[in-house]
Amino acid sequence: MSIKIEDMLDRPDVLLRGNFACAGCGLSIAYRSVISALERPIVVIPACCASVIQSLHPNVTYNVPTLNIAFAAHASAASGISRAKKKRNEKVTTVVWSGDGGTYDIGLATWSGAAERNENILHCCYDNGFYSNTGAQRSGATPRGAVTTTTPFGKQEKRKSVARIMAAHDIPYIATASVGYLRDLYTKAQKASQIRGYRFILIDAPCPTGWNSDPAITPELGELAVKTGYFPLYEIENGKLTFSKRGEKYRDPNKRIPIDEYLKRQGRFKSMSPQQIDTLKSDIQYEWERLSRLE
Repeated sequence: MSIKIEDMLDRPDVLLRGNFACAGCGLSIAYRSVISALERPIVVIPACCASVIQSLHPNVTYNVPTLNIAFAAHASAASGISRAKKKRNEKVTTVVWSGDGGTYDIGLATWSGAAERNENILHCCYDNGFYSNTGAQRSGATPRGAVTTTTPFGKQEKRKSVARIMAAHDIPYIATASVGYLRDLYTKAQKASQIRGYRFILIDAPCPTGWNSDPAITPELGELAVKTGYFPLYEIENGKLTFSKRGEKYRDPNKRIPIDEYLKRQGRFKSMSPQQIDTLKSDIQYEWERLSRLE
């Protein structure tokens, strides 16, 4: 599927002015790109930054039907919406739009149930690597070595591979994408919208506030995450993995940009020791090797 920039610009404005997003917010970039690619979206949002930046009623900045729901109830609510719309023969795209808590951790049980039932839902996780709207605590998505309010000396544990957990549910479509490659993100969102069943897109969405990074370089950080191998781009369709054209070459460690180029632009990694950096490099290579088994 070939998407032109003009096609992306000629879409309804789904995120209106006056929202509460921080400068350089990766979430807002991802939301605008994905939701504008869909036909008649209905968005279910659990507790996360996305439920905060929409502003205060009645001046809501989401220009699509939106339901705010509890952390662990998003997939249940979306399942009901999807089934009700099918019963009424209304063609809509039911979307779960969640952060780390709603996907990696607190909401895992309910989305797992919906995925096992293969509900007709598009689940998008904007991954910023921590609990951003409740005080910047660590999450299952936080990479090793990153400083958060609950890991002041850097997280010790490996980042969870939620996409591979999704793949274990044998759902029809899984993809990873980045705000550093918006055409790739938009294309995958449109593709997912044409598939029935439970679909999942994991989106790397830098958070300048929590990452202590320059708001002006949010897209650049997205690109660096791919080019260093930290965030592989791929699709899994009916159990078959294909690395995306934009990121396939970085499966070769010799073609990756040194991870230090990514880490030094974020204050959350400033206290990492050489040993921690080496361990993070090992985590990155381990993930690539595990993904390669799904080809």
